[in-house]
Amino acid sequence: MIYDPESNILSWKVASGQINHAREVGNLILHMSKSGKPILIEMLDASKFINQFDKIKEIKKLKSILPI
Repeated sequence: MIYDPESNILSWKVASGQINHAREVGNLILHMSKSGKPILIEMLDASKFINQFDKIKEIKKLKSILPI
């Protein structure tokens, strides 16, 4: 998984193979093989997702501290 802060894109290779086409779904770009198998996934505006992930980690941390 690679994050490029300059372009604010998070990308990760999910399989090996040759990319034939891509499809944009919301803020994701799915790069797929000729048979439609996902090869690479790119997340646009990734900092928004990363910030949300950090919030979830903080909530879990709070739950571990606070009595339930």
